[in-house]
Amino acid sequence: MSWAAHRTTTIKEDKVYCLLGIFGVFLPLIYGEGEAHAAKRLKEQIQTRQDETPRPSRVLPFRRDPDFVNRGTLLNELQEKCSPPASRVALVGLGGVGKSQLAIEHCYRAAEQSLERWVFWVHASNAARFEQSFRDIADSVKIEGRRDPQTNIFKLVHDWLRDSKNPWLLVLDNVDDARFLLGTPTGNQGQPTHDSRTASRPLREYLPHCECGSIVITTRNEEAALKLVERRDIIAVEPMDKEQALALLQKKLEEQQSCSDLAGLAAALEYMPLAIVQAAAYIKQRAPRCSVAKYLDEFRKSERKRLSLLSHENNELRRDWEAKHSIIVTWQISFEYIQQIRPSAADLLSLMSFFDRQGIPEALLQRLRDHDNDERDSDAEDDASQSSASEEEFEHDVVTLRNFHFISVDPTGTSFEMHALVQLATRKWLAASGKLEHWKGRFISNLCAVFPGGDFENWAVCQTLFAHAKSAAEQQPEEESSQTELATLLYRAAWYATEKGNIADAITLAKKSMRLQMKVLGEEHEDTLWSMAMVGKAYRLGGCWDDAEKLDLQVLGSSKKKLGQKHSSTLTLMSMANLAMTYNGQGRWDEAEELEVQVMETRKQKLGVDHPYTLTSMNNLASTYSDQGRWANAEELEVQVLEARKKKLGVDDPDTLTSMNNLATTYMSQGRWDDAEELQVQVIETLKEKLGADHPQTLISINNLATTYWNQGRWDDAEELEVQALETRKKKFGADHPDTLINMNNLASVYWDQGRWDEAEELEVQVLKTRKKKLGVDHPNTLTSMHNLAFTCKSLGRTTEAICLMRECVKLSQQVLRVDHPYLISSSAYLARWEAERVVVNAKVEPEEGCS
Repeated sequence: MSWAAHRTTTIKEDKVYCLLGIFGVFLPLIYGEGEAHAAKRLKEQIQTRQDETPRPSRVLPFRRDPDFVNRGTLLNELQEKCSPPASRVALVGLGGVGKSQLAIEHCYRAAEQSLERWVFWVHASNAARFEQSFRDIADSVKIEGRRDPQTNIFKLVHDWLRDSKNPWLLVLDNVDDARFLLGTPTGNQGQPTHDSRTASRPLREYLPHCECGSIVITTRNEEAALKLVERRDIIAVEPMDKEQALALLQKKLEEQQSCSDLAGLAAALEYMPLAIVQAAAYIKQRAPRCSVAKYLDEFRKSERKRLSLLSHENNELRRDWEAKHSIIVTWQISFEYIQQIRPSAADLLSLMSFFDRQGIPEALLQRLRDHDNDERDSDAEDDASQSSASEEEFEHDVVTLRNFHFISVDPTGTSFEMHALVQLATRKWLAASGKLEHWKGRFISNLCAVFPGGDFENWAVCQTLFAHAKSAAEQQPEEESSQTELATLLYRAAWYATEKGNIADAITLAKKSMRLQMKVLGEEHEDTLWSMAMVGKAYRLGGCWDDAEKLDLQVLGSSKKKLGQKHSSTLTLMSMANLAMTYNGQGRWDEAEELEVQVMETRKQKLGVDHPYTLTSMNNLASTYSDQGRWANAEELEVQVLEARKKKLGVDDPDTLTSMNNLATTYMSQGRWDDAEELQVQVIETLKEKLGADHPQTLISINNLATTYWNQGRWDDAEELEVQALETRKKKFGADHPDTLINMNNLASVYWDQGRWDEAEELEVQVLKTRKKKLGVDHPNTLTSMHNLAFTCKSLGRTTEAICLMRECVKLSQQVLRVDHPYLISSSAYLARWEAERVVVNAKVEPEEGCS
């Protein structure tokens, strides 16, 4: 108008009309209306022009993520489902799994594909934010009447979307609780709208079905999604795969990091996008003092440390201000919601959080329901009706937790899985509400009630529950009753682990059980002594003879003191038998024999000749006879035990197979190779089927068959089996385990017979060195190594060195073996022969020449 004031004209209205081109509006020229009236009309026309609908655009609250990682086919599937007219699609998954990020990327791609498409974002976590988003849309597209305080903003936007000639995409983000969408809209200050025709319509009815539009919903709650879409239109969003998670971590960190560290961190975070972004932000914020490796080390230290790291807020720019940036807090919001709408489902989640994350048995979860029913309805008359109702309630709880993707069901439908991070978040939530100890105790009690002893007939059940027992071992209950039940549970789990040959778990579980029993009951209590005996058994399995002996002696002494000097109690006899086995492993065969004879005679008298415990005693004594070279005595006992076990237990029972293997070993010692081979082949096949190819008993049998092949001159067959058993034992037990050393020693013997003396020497030197360190210089197995290495030195032409080794071997053997032991006789004979040969060739060596 200021520009028009300087225009020279005789007609007043022209001062207004000259502006029409500048403002780009059309106005009929009415001369004589006066300048003021013309100016008023111009202003009204300009306002009308401004209120016209602008060109289509994106109305998004977030920038596009330059670090976005494509999630396989998810975006393609989303685009495909959004293609049909009036499509509705829901992205459903755990909080923090990346649903909103997928929706953001989809919005930008959709806008790029068509410049005529409107893209709108609606915050749908509650009614207030839903309404504000609709008002923002109305402002963006400049709908007439939107500022009228009496207008129904939902109907206004609905009608505009319905009538739009341009395609549009509407995202409803975070529809975790859809209940407000089923209610009617309210006007200002919560008062109902005055439009009686629309006041009764639920909010979801204002989401139009029209050909030009598509709607995408993101939600953690599948039940909420089904209020808005068909089940076939749900896309489940799972955590990333390994490659995707690594790509996201690398992009967020920007700097080059160790691939193994990145892979370890991504796996520890279970490939959960929000957790990965959270960790990357933490590391970057503290670099260079913090690295991926350091973060991972801290994460693995303890549950408390993991919770601390995962509770860190990272203020991610592409997350709604109302959404939590910590994955732990994100999930806890959902826990609270479940607690409100279905407390029994929250109880189920609480119990499940203590199990191993996989293979959670339905039966143990049903015990929760049964326990609660016993407390509430102990006088119920109709048990069948109560049971049916209980099962129905359980199914409702499962559906609720599945809808939030907190649990999943295995293909058989009888067990469940959870993310370990969800379990961690649940336990933190329980701790914050003072319920942690209650549910910890319930979990331990349920598991203790069903975990059986480690006998062979229980192995199938034990295997199903074993991982959960290991999870229980990580718990530290405060209640004394829970500590007692946990000690019992871990004792049984350790028993099973020893029977399966699982050394590391057996020792860990047995020691934890023993410490709990000592804490609650004291060192002298009988249950504590049983736990100590189990630790000793685990030590023997691992070849830790000295540690086992210390515990065995302690248990035996305490048992005699507590239960009497007579050897009639089960605990006393068991501790004597255990000590005898330890002595046997130490090569103290005479001491072992003395104890084993006592135990066997007492058990025969007390339990009978064919009782399983008596047969075990006879079997152990036979093994000692065999080690002493008393093979006829060993065979007599072994045949007797084998026949009794076949009759009582069956041919394929592990104890029967042990007897067959022992008898085959005695046949080997007697040179009856064919008899030994026949038994060994039969035993190996059954053991592989019953116990597994890597069970200690199976590996012993494989090693024995290899020895038989070696003695038969079938060196290639022997080598194949020895290498197979050796690699398995190294992997399972370690390179310095006594059984591994036996394998190495036997393989060296095969190499010797094949003329591969350098390879034989390399193995024998390694075995001798390790046996001296682990077993002692005078252990019978160490002496065997000295004997064998002496032979190899002789074959390599190092006669002086061979004679010195054999001399030392004989000297030590005379101290620890019976005078008539075959090994001592053999070593003495070879030493005499070699020394005589030196005399014949006039190369006699002084008694100590070359020997140190």
